[in-house]
Amino acid sequence: MSFTWTAHRFSGGALALDVANSVVLRFDPERRIDRFADAVAMVSFAEAANRHGAERQRFGMLVPARPENRGLLIGLREATDQYFRARGRAENRPDLLADLLEAIATILRQPPYKGEYITLDAAAAHSALSLAADPEPDRLKICPNCEWLFLDRSRNRSRTWCDMAVCGNRTKARRHYRRNKEEMRA
Repeated sequence: MSFTWTAHRFSGGALALDVANSVVLRFDPERRIDRFADAVAMVSFAEAANRHGAERQRFGMLVPARPENRGLLIGLREATDQYFRARGRAENRPDLLADLLEAIATILRQPPYKGEYITLDAAAAHSALSLAADPEPDRLKICPNCEWLFLDRSRNRSRTWCDMAVCGNRTKARRHYRRNKEEMRA
């Protein structure tokens, strides 16, 4: 089955969150899909992040993580998800911060990519470190529809969904369907 990284897959607002969101339906064991389980999808993620990612100007051209560092990227992804999900729920978890910082340090200790490019794992580590130091933690939210992590960059911090065109529309359609179904019963 082929998969394409669309702009919607980069709704997190930061590369580290987009990497964390590469697991679809994370909390549904029967339907969970790990997009990075396929090495080709992991490679194409870096290419798509160059087109759609919110931090593409910050990092310049991303190249895929080296094959030997893919496990480190997965470890960073999981530490990022756990820490920022707890932070999004206003849970103080120093142990999760320590795990995140350890994953970041492990990646940043790797030899840099030769040339003017940065690897996906190094860029994601820098992104996660910036997010961890962000003085506005209330901008981090969890989408009530898909449970993806995202940054609310709206002026009044009222953004509800990771992507209005996808999750917002799905939520509104479900609400409309339920309302019409209830009216038919009455």
